[in-house]
Amino acid sequence: MLSEIIVKKLTHSDFKAYGEVIEVSERCESITINDGYATRYHDLASVDVNQAEGRPLINIFRGRPRPLPLKIHMMEQHPLGSQAFIPLSRQPFIIVVAPPGEKVGPDNLRAFITNGYQGINYARGVWHFPLLVLGSEEQDFIVIDRGGEGNNCEERLFKPEEICVLRLK
Repeated sequence: MLSEIIVKKLTHSDFKAYGEVIEVSERCESITINDGYATRYHDLASVDVNQAEGRPLINIFRGRPRPLPLKIHMMEQHPLGSQAFIPLSRQPFIIVVAPPGEKVGPDNLRAFITNGYQGINYARGVWHFPLLVLGSEEQDFIVIDRGGEGNNCEERLFKPEEICVLRLK
């Protein structure tokens, strides 16, 4: 029987072991700029790309919806830098994570759903499932991660008995 992953609402406190939630909230430092016609919400995530002389990359990923329930059969991590996902539309998406380290599997997987306005920044080495878009439409994300020398993406395939199922309730 496959283990089931329960999807929780994404919050700063529940996600802090895996990285940062990127959103405008009362927790954000803000600065009025441009003669009062704009507000800058300052320093929302720590971009970590300096390992092995890395440099920041700014990308757009276009995610396609996956059918649910979904089998979580693998995880990936970025050992040389963080990776941020900022949605360009206001559609919720799902995040599946596990802490950094050698052990990743059904016992330490956690799943979160955004409110449609939230982005996330995976800390360096955090295990995560690839982009999980909901609904029936493609969704674009600004993705900030590391470019440069070295292998910054490691994948871990699960054994058949480790595969989990993700369901929305």
